[in-house]
This record gives sequence, C-alpha cells and structure tokens, in this order.
Amino acid sequence: MYELLKQEGRAKRGILHTVHGDIQTPVFMNVGTVAAIKGAVSTEDLEQIKCQVELSNTYHLHVRTGDKLIREVGGLHKFMSWNRPILTDSGGFQVFSLAGLRRIKEEGVYFHSHIDGAKIFMGPEESMQIQSNLGSTIAMAFDECAPALADRSYVEASVARTTRWLERCKTKMQQLNAEEGTVNCHQMLFGINQGAIYSDIRIDHAKRIAELDLDGYAVGGLAVGETHEEMYHILDETVPYLPLHKPTYLMGVGTPANILEGVERGVDFFDCVYPTRNGRHGHVYTNQGKINLFNQKYEKDMRPIEEGCGCPTCRRYSRAYVRHLLKAKEMLGMRLCVLHNLYFYNTMMEEIRDAIDEGRFHSYKEEKLYGMGQINREKEKQNG
Repeated sequence: MYELLKQEGRAKRGILHTVHGDIQTPVFMNVGTVAAIKGAVSTEDLEQIKCQVELSNTYHLHVRTGDKLIREVGGLHKFMSWNRPILTDSGGFQVFSLAGLRRIKEEGVYFHSHIDGAKIFMGPEESMQIQSNLGSTIAMAFDECAPALADRSYVEASVARTTRWLERCKTKMQQLNAEEGTVNCHQMLFGINQGAIYSDIRIDHAKRIAELDLDGYAVGGLAVGETHEEMYHILDETVPYLPLHKPTYLMGVGTPANILEGVERGVDFFDCVYPTRNGRHGHVYTNQGKINLFNQKYEKDMRPIEEGCGCPTCRRYSRAYVRHLLKAKEMLGMRLCVLHNLYFYNTMMEEIRDAIDEGRFHSYKEEKLYGMGQINREKEKQNG
C-alpha cells in the first residue's frame, strides 16, 4: 500500500508499505543486474550506503544461474542475503535490446539468448512465473519497449499489445500469489506506460492502465534516444493521468538533474546504471558536479572526493589514493568510486524527501542544480 504524505506542487512524498519493509519515496533503486552491484559492492555495503531498494534483472537471472534454482534455495532475498525490498524488471527491455534476432507475436517473444544462442520464449505468463520464482517485492509487467523515435503506426500497435499483455500479467500474478509454496505471496505488480514521444498515445495508455488498479505504475520507453526536453514534456503530459495515490516509477533515469526534474513532475521511483558505470571509470559525483579522478590534477590531492561526505570512501581515503588505485587497475579503486556514487545518489534522495517534507523542494532543486553547474550550462545553451 502506498501512503501519500505530502505534496509540493506535483512533487510527491510518500511511503510504499511492502512485505519486506517500508520504502520512503522519492527513492533511487540501486541496480544489481545479476543480484549484485557491479564494482564488488556487497549486500552489507548496500546497507551502509542507505540503499532502500535493490533492483535485479529478470532476463539475466533467467539465462544465467536460473530462476528455478533461486526458487529452490528460497528466493532472491535469501540467495543474496538482503532483507529489504527488491524490484525485478520484467525482462522485456533486455529481450528487445540485447537478444538480437527476435519475433514478436501476440503470445510473446521468441528470441535467442545473448549468452549461448539458446532458443527462448518469453511472454507475460513466463515473465510473471520467473519473477514469482525469484520472489521479488515488486514485479514489473512484461511490455514492449518500442524505440522512442519509432513511427506512429508501429507505436500504436505496440502499445495496444502491451496493454493486452498487462492484463495477462495481472491475471497470472494473482494466480501465482494464491498458489501454495509461492516464494512471496504478497508480490506487487507495477504496470508500464508506453507510447514513445507521442503525448496522446501516452495519455490514452495511462488512462487505460490506471483502470486496472495495480500496485504502481511506471513510465517506460524514455531515455532511449529522445532529448531531455522531450522526456520532460512526456512526463508533464502523462504523469497527471496516472493514479496520484499509487507510486510512479520513471524507468532507467538518470542523472542527478534528471531525477530532480522527475521528482518535480510527480515521480517516486528511479533507477539508473550511471552511478555504478561512471564509478567504475573513475567518474565521481559531487555537489559541485562530476569529476574525473584520472585527471592528473588529483595526483597529489589528499582531500576526500567530497569534503563532508559520509560515505565509506570519503571517511577514509583521498582522491590521490583512489586515483592511484584506478591507474594501477586495482579493483578497490572501482569499488570505492561506486560506493561513493551510490551514497551520493541515496543521500540526494534523502535530501529531496526532507525538502518536500519541509515545503522547500523547489529552492532545494535550484540550489542543487546551481551547485552542480547545471543551471549555468542550460543558460549558456539558451544563449547560444
């Protein structure tokens, strides 16, 4: 159950009550594709860096290790020793982006595994069964993530099929939750709004899926080729038609600036690989903007990545030392950068929640963007 605590404009402050604990929103979900955060980050680390929700990937866990094995050992929470909420995506995005040759039919998608080429079929019922085997807190509906710039006729047909698939997901989820021996009989289902960059298709789809009274709603198919301005426009147009008293999830987004803009437009949940991917390449986030620790100017810099940061890295290590580790290709360098970046994101979400609680989100957003250099850059772009 989602409890809406406060609003400032369209920004929402809430709590999603789940069987694995409460999720304070807005929240950034830390992406652990194969039940692990890339960069040698442990479950214990996640607890220390304020992670509320871990996100795992249905497709990847299905083709490697296997969801049936994970069910046999007690589900994903027990497998990875994590007792807080987990969201699993449906596998749909990976099927359409990774799997290469594929055939989309009404029943589902036929494709080949990107690992060994094995033939695989996945449809709504199969995705729900895999996620039920994993026992995640929140399961995502199986959908087609159509290219953002696809032509209108393709998008209309795709969205209509995604709606039919969502209805099948809901039916299958209810059946699985009622079965004896289900890993998590309280598994929640989030539906996904699609429609590329066509506002009218997005709005019609939002109205239709809102009628299904799901546990939450995601906006998918963004940050896949359109501009930031187009993404913000779609959120402006679409989010008002999703249920206010259910969580709204913007999938695969994004930068700190994207998150601040999304919160302002009523989004509760975010996820993105940026903090981990950038960290593994020595790019770290600070309140003064992103810095590249490979730059020579940090060679003798004995300050922490950010003064006053409470992350495990900044409490003990210097920029110079972390740079040395990265240059020496020591795994510890990547790990320390990823820990810092995830802590930065999780702390920013904490600050956002406090700001909405205190009715000062708009000023917080402006100060944050200014500090990171985002507002100046936008003005420079506008001035040509």
